[in-house]
Amino acid sequence: MKAIYVMWLREVKRFIRSKSRIVGALGQPILFLVALGYGLGPVFQKAGQGNYLEFIAPGIIGMTIIFTAIFNGMQIIWDRQFGFLKETMVAPVSRLSIMFGRTLGGATVATAQGTLVLFIAMVAGFRPVSWLGILPALFIMLLIALLFSAIGITVASKLKDMQGFQLIMNFLVMPLFFLSGALFPLDNVPPALLIVAKFDPLSYGVDALRYFLDGAATFPLALDIGMLLGVTAFFLVLGSYFFSQMEV
Repeated sequence: MKAIYVMWLREVKRFIRSKSRIVGALGQPILFLVALGYGLGPVFQKAGQGNYLEFIAPGIIGMTIIFTAIFNGMQIIWDRQFGFLKETMVAPVSRLSIMFGRTLGGATVATAQGTLVLFIAMVAGFRPVSWLGILPALFIMLLIALLFSAIGITVASKLKDMQGFQLIMNFLVMPLFFLSGALFPLDNVPPALLIVAKFDPLSYGVDALRYFLDGAATFPLALDIGMLLGVTAFFLVLGSYFFSQMEV
């Protein structure tokens, strides 16, 4: 447990020290909230769908979390290239503790970023359907962050090249985001697109956030939480195995 705490604290301190990373991670969500929320708001409202800013706010929060969490894996490649990872690996602690600590640290950072975006969305005009829903929404944010932090570490454990990681993440993150229903309702999409969205784990995270923050959902809440827990557990196990077999 001490090793997990040390690795978690290290990731959090690294994030706090990097002020440019904090500001940079907020640029894209703010752009999406303002440009899409206000730009497409009238069109969305004329279509009888209500306030578009309130609709996309949970999706933009989810986007912020996955981008921050999944690129936590890039830190592993960075540490490997500069020899920091080798120093960590030779410490008298299990690799599983190191992996869980880094995953939890990345998830904590991503959840904090998501919370900041929620606050910015409220400044921009978004209002949760119930203020009590913010607490369970924070739990959903943490689940999403754990899932994608584990995915990032899983991928990074099999790669040694920073450019290769960025390429794979771009082909993975953007489709996951756009197919999750973050920017458009999944209620009336073509059946083929809905089937694809059901295989996207972010769809269930965004849907659960939308349930607690906006009062609307496409899937049953139990399905959303169950899928998040199940897929997160799978990637934690898979990531732990790959990380334990990693050569430094």
